[in-house]
Amino acid sequence: MTETFVVVGGDAAGMSAASKAKRDDPDLEVVVFEKGQWVSYGACGLPYYIKGEIQSLEALVSVTPEEFRQERDIDLRTGHEVTAIDPDTRTVTAERTEDGGEIVQSYDHLLLATGAAAVEPPISGTDREGVYTLGSMSDGKELREYVARARSEESFHQSDRGPACQYLEECSGPVAVIGGGYIGIEMAEALAENGFEVNLFQRGDRLLKGFSEETSETVLEHIEHQDVVAHLGSEVESIAGRDGAGDGGGAGGSEAVGAVLTSEGEIPVEMVLLGTGVRPRTALAEAAGIELGSTGAIATDAYRETNVPDVYAAGDCSEAIHTVTGDPVYVPLALTANRHGRAVGQTVAGTPTEGGEVAGTAAIKAFDVEAARTGVLDHEEARAAGFDPVTKTVDARSRAGYYPEGGTVRVTMTADRESGRLLGASLASEYGEGAVHRSHAIVAALEGEATVFELENYDLAYAPPFNTTWDPVLVAAKVLSSAIQ
Repeated sequence: MTETFVVVGGDAAGMSAASKAKRDDPDLEVVVFEKGQWVSYGACGLPYYIKGEIQSLEALVSVTPEEFRQERDIDLRTGHEVTAIDPDTRTVTAERTEDGGEIVQSYDHLLLATGAAAVEPPISGTDREGVYTLGSMSDGKELREYVARARSEESFHQSDRGPACQYLEECSGPVAVIGGGYIGIEMAEALAENGFEVNLFQRGDRLLKGFSEETSETVLEHIEHQDVVAHLGSEVESIAGRDGAGDGGGAGGSEAVGAVLTSEGEIPVEMVLLGTGVRPRTALAEAAGIELGSTGAIATDAYRETNVPDVYAAGDCSEAIHTVTGDPVYVPLALTANRHGRAVGQTVAGTPTEGGEVAGTAAIKAFDVEAARTGVLDHEEARAAGFDPVTKTVDARSRAGYYPEGGTVRVTMTADRESGRLLGASLASEYGEGAVHRSHAIVAALEGEATVFELENYDLAYAPPFNTTWDPVLVAAKVLSSAIQ
C-alpha cells in the first residue's frame, strides 16, 4: 500500500525533504502545503535584490512550483495554510487562502518545516506606513519598490540630503535600521548604496553579537567609514508619525513614519526596517502536543523526529545539537535547513539518516569587509559547557608580502586551556581576502574535535596569491597554542 509523506512548509527544509524522499522512493506519495505562492527560494539573497545587485526576484528561486509538480511528481499545493494537526487520526487540516475552503489530508509521515517569523520588538508605532521587515519574498518585493520610488523622486539629489530631510516628498532619506545582526547590517549596506542616510540602531554595546568583539569592532569601524551612523546602546522606544505622534498615529494623526524616538532623543527618518531577529514558528506544533526544547524551538532526536511518532521537524522551526557543547541550540541558517530536510527525506524513504550537529557557522558581507564565525566564542557559554576558555587575536597577511595585492586577516580563536581542544573562531578581512573561506578549515577541526596543537600542523595549501607560507589560521593556532602550553 502506498504511503503518504506530508510536508508543511515549502522552502529549504520542506522542499529538500520532499525532493529527496520522492527521489529515493518514487512510489511514495508526497504532498506539500505552502501558505504562500513562493517555494524553494533563497531568502538570504533578498538584501542583494533590494540593493540592486540581483535584478529579478525570480532569480532567487531554485526550483519553480511547476518543476516540482511536473518534473519531480510532488503534489505541491501553494496557497494552502495548514491550520491543525491531529496525531491520533494522522491528519492535517489545511485552508485554501484563495476561497477559505478546507481540506483534510491523511499522512503516514509528517514533516513540520514551518520556518521562522521576524521578531517584532516591543516598540509602539510598528504598524505605521513605512515600517518594514524582511522575512519573505513579498517583503523583499515591497522594499525593492520602496527604494525604486524614493530614487525616482525629483528631489533625490545629494544637496537635498541632511537633517532637514524629514519627509518623503522632500528627499530619499534618512532611514532607520533597527538591529545590528545579519539582516540589519546587510540592509544598512543595501540602503546606503542606494543613497539613503542610514541610522543603524543596536540596543547592545556592539554589532554581530555572535561574532568576536574584535570582528564586531572591525565591521563597525568599516561601516562608519561608509557613512552609516551606528547608534550602539541605543534603545528605540517608539516610532513617531510625521505629526509627532508616537503611538501609531492617534486621532487625526498621520500613519506614516516621521521619526524614531530613542534613549538618545528623536531622530527624523522616513522609513524603518526591523531587523531584530527571528523566532521559530511553533504554534501549529504546540497545538498538536509536539514538545518544544529549551531554546523555544521544536525538539527532535538525531533523526529529526519529534516526541510524536512519525512527525519530524527541520529548518528554522526546530533546534539542533551543537557540535562543541553537545547542547541544544537554535541556529536558523540555510545549510542546516537543507541538510536536515534532506536527512528527513532519506529517513522517510526507508534509510534512517541523522541530521547531523551544527557548529553555528555563519558569514556576512558588510560593504568591503567579510566576516565569519564558527563554534563557541563566548567565554560564559564555554564555561557553562565545562571548558576553561582562552582567546587570542592575531592580524596576519592574507597573501605573501611581496605579492602586489592583499590585506590583513584578523583571526580571533578560542580553545580550552586544559585539553587544548579548539572551541571556535571569528575572522574578518577585506572582501575577497579570504576570511570566510579560511573558516572552513576551522569548522573541520571543530567537527573532528581537534586540539589547537593539531590545528597548527594542518597542511593547508600555500601559494603567494592566496596566503603566506603560514596561513592566518595557522598563525592564530600557533599563538593560541603558546598561550595555553
